[in-house]
Amino acid sequence: MRRKSTMLLFIPGIMLISLASPSLSMAQEPVRQLNGPSRIAVFDDSQLPPSQDFEMLKKDLRSQKKQIVAANMDLTDAEAEKFWPVYDRYATEQAKIYDIKLALIGQYLDNYKAMTGDDAENYIRRRAKMEQDVMALRLTYVPEFRKVLSGRETALFYQIEWRLDLMINLQLAQAPLINP
Repeated sequence: MRRKSTMLLFIPGIMLISLASPSLSMAQEPVRQLNGPSRIAVFDDSQLPPSQDFEMLKKDLRSQKKQIVAANMDLTDAEAEKFWPVYDRYATEQAKIYDIKLALIGQYLDNYKAMTGDDAENYIRRRAKMEQDVMALRLTYVPEFRKVLSGRETALFYQIEWRLDLMINLQLAQAPLINP
């Protein structure tokens, strides 16, 4: 029974994220050819997302994520009383990393056309570091969640978390590719 509600809630989650940032929506941009037949554009850079879209995304996302987790975890009152303080600490630490991620993507969007090779490499390294920080945070909190949830409930929480992260990354993947 819970599996059906999970799928139904993830679909509106995508739509809510899309509504929160229309220029970051999943709508497919027309594909145009670049530099010969083997290269195609996956983004129309004439409509870069404004920085206020990132701010809306950050603000609404935290609330939406918590609502989706709550709807899908099916916790008893006793479990919820123990779970939510751990979740709130986790979400606060995660928000710091996501703020860095969004700032990094914002900087990229502002500068990708004029980046030097060193700038581009620095971007890659900073982005990889941020991804490592996300995974390190997740691994740090496994024992914390395990103290208040069963092993299966902990796994369910992380599955929900990963799916939400994938949806967020799909939204952010609309950024243009750097032109070599």
